[in-house]
Amino acid sequence: MLLKDKVAIVTGGAGGIGMAIARKFITEGARIVLADLNEQKLATAVQSLTLTNNQSVIAATCNVSVEAEVQAAVQTAIDHFGQLDIVVNNAGLMIFKPIEEQTEEDWIRILKVDLLGAFFFIKHSFLNMKPGGAIINVASIHAIETEPLVAPYAAAKAALVSLTRSAALEGKIKGIRVNAILPGAIDTPMLWDNPNVKAGIEKIDPNDVGKPEDIASAITFLASAEAAFVQGAMLTVDGGRLDRL
Repeated sequence: MLLKDKVAIVTGGAGGIGMAIARKFITEGARIVLADLNEQKLATAVQSLTLTNNQSVIAATCNVSVEAEVQAAVQTAIDHFGQLDIVVNNAGLMIFKPIEEQTEEDWIRILKVDLLGAFFFIKHSFLNMKPGGAIINVASIHAIETEPLVAPYAAAKAALVSLTRSAALEGKIKGIRVNAILPGAIDTPMLWDNPNVKAGIEKIDPNDVGKPEDIASAITFLASAEAAFVQGAMLTVDGGRLDRL
């Protein structure tokens, strides 16, 4: 098993991609702290992941935009499992508005979740992880190619890729790997609720739509010792869609 005896925090854990990551990690031997803001969905997610007499998954209600709650989630992992080896910064927020209708509050809200949330987890991972740890930031192909109405999200994801490079430089000294993954169109509510998709402005070829499990498999590789020489990378997982945009 690729992640045997590792302890991982997965943020945005109550959603489709977060759940897929946690499920894949469990099959590879990891113990999971599932972190999410939605307490009810989080409880349901943990229940669905936890088998009879299986104590490998616990919940941590966490607003990633609040540093104190991030610190508490990290401490929960250490208190319950005795260590922290992997963090997946998967929590994300997206809005759809023309730039002229966007507000300062819109930008701050998106940046606090999509960028600062990852920063807070990187910071407290650096303070608590031992050498051999791994951090994976879930960015987006919007960091490279984007569309109308999503400027704050695209900007935050581009900044997250930059943060990944900076954190990889500092993490290397500590023996901690930091990498980013850039999903393309993935079969989740975030894709199908996109008004550009609903209106047909953005055309989605079914062959270009991946599954949450595709992202989970790539993240599992980056979290494992199989990726021991991968540091500061930007791994695009989009079925080749970006090459055709």
